[in-house]
Amino acid sequence: MRKLLLSHSFQREEIQVTEKIVVLDFGGQYKQLIARRVRENHVYCEIHPYTTSLETLKEMNPKGIILTGGPDSVYAEDSLTCDPGLFSLGIPVLGICYGSQLMAYELGGKVETAPVSEYGHTELHADFTDGILKGWKDVSTVWMSHTDYISEAPEGFRVAAHTEVCPIAAMENPEKKLYAVQFHPEVVHTEEGKKLFKTFIFDICGCAGDWKMDSFAETTIRELREKIGNGRVLCALSGGVDSSVCAVLLSKAVGKQLTCVFVDHGLLRKDEGDQVEAVFGPEGPYELNFIRVNAQQYFYDKLKGVTDPEQKRKIIGAEFINVFEKEAKKIGHVDYLAQGTIYPDVVESGIGKGAVIKSHHNVGGLPDHVDFKEIVEPLRSLFKDEVRQVGLELGIPRSLVYRQPFPGPGLGIRIVGEVTEEKVKIVQEADAIYREELEKAGVDMGKGQFFAALSNMRSVGVMGDGRTYDYAVVLRGVITSDFMTAEAAEIPWAVLQTCMNRIINEVKGVNRVMYDLTSKPPGTIELE
Repeated sequence: MRKLLLSHSFQREEIQVTEKIVVLDFGGQYKQLIARRVRENHVYCEIHPYTTSLETLKEMNPKGIILTGGPDSVYAEDSLTCDPGLFSLGIPVLGICYGSQLMAYELGGKVETAPVSEYGHTELHADFTDGILKGWKDVSTVWMSHTDYISEAPEGFRVAAHTEVCPIAAMENPEKKLYAVQFHPEVVHTEEGKKLFKTFIFDICGCAGDWKMDSFAETTIRELREKIGNGRVLCALSGGVDSSVCAVLLSKAVGKQLTCVFVDHGLLRKDEGDQVEAVFGPEGPYELNFIRVNAQQYFYDKLKGVTDPEQKRKIIGAEFINVFEKEAKKIGHVDYLAQGTIYPDVVESGIGKGAVIKSHHNVGGLPDHVDFKEIVEPLRSLFKDEVRQVGLELGIPRSLVYRQPFPGPGLGIRIVGEVTEEKVKIVQEADAIYREELEKAGVDMGKGQFFAALSNMRSVGVMGDGRTYDYAVVLRGVITSDFMTAEAAEIPWAVLQTCMNRIINEVKGVNRVMYDLTSKPPGTIELE
């Protein structure tokens, strides 16, 4: 397998910015979210591996450096580390979780296994609120996830906060511009997290916050045109927000050199295949070649008997590649495969040191036998809300830009257990009813993701004085801006009752409807 690293896919060669903050990655799952929090403050942020040399860092001339979390113990022989000289560059450094422990360990503090691990919501007591915790409440809720902790701070540091079981939940050395927090300020569960980033970015690093994305589309189209030249591009079009924005960027860059292949794998939402064809097909407004492949039964056969969600993802991803390769051969030589990969796809697929949360079929590389010269991923560095911003800049209809996100594996991961044509029909009908009722009730679905899924649970029910033994549908609604964290949406009870009544009465094979209250973390946005 040829591994797909960021340098192998299309990216902007150089972004002209007056200031930037660098995130050094030690394998934490939230590295992209940290970068997102910085960008929210209109400061450009780049993520680089922990192995980045001091010389390279100096050349980057960052206004500040953030060290991410990670799965290692800093005192282990094979743990990830950095050049201790990093802490004497005179550049402000913020260590988060593992990054905080690394700072303490390298500067002479003590890190050891905590007597009690902390996971989830934790009460933080601020000892000083004039440094990194400027403006924080004396007591607030933070998100912890650690088994090690800093038991002794390095010389010159003061303890800025503690919890019941963690004596050094935050520490700082303002004179040397070094700051460290054991908790995760980047997740929404940390009450004052955004305030911490503002303090670090503006008060400590002295950033102006003048970075904007206004010219992203124009610049990217120009660079795509220069890179592709006379080459031919095959775009993996799903009709979702990401692949649609990717397709329009390419259409504006190379026109008819682009062929969009839309694979209807039978795992789409109700009537979605026809909707995608209406937008991107011959009657649509975009200059491109559109091919629809009806491969429903092919995918059902491949998924027969498969119950493991990760295995389902891999099968669907592999078959997508196979279908694309077949279509490429039909249309002749193709130089590039285009995909709508975005940042959350990459981080959840565990590229690099991070653990795999769930694999994405558009992340990880191509089999050796695939004939494409290279993968083109113009959105790989963006978060979902940034992708939508680019879509609006391109003139894509708002209804398409803000349509409900949909995963590449489709309903295959919204059906727990084996995927069958019957189960797909159940989910399609239930999902259509759910979204219809939310729209009627005026629920703002543009702030997150709302869908129906099918559990693998069957239970006894009573309908029409008769006994039933049918499936339970799970309704999911989350509010999120970056899809790295999410909270369950507070849908009015009456609306949920209407959805329940309609689904049970109108969808054959269902006798229970549930609402999923799980946040992310600890859950994921999708059911599987």
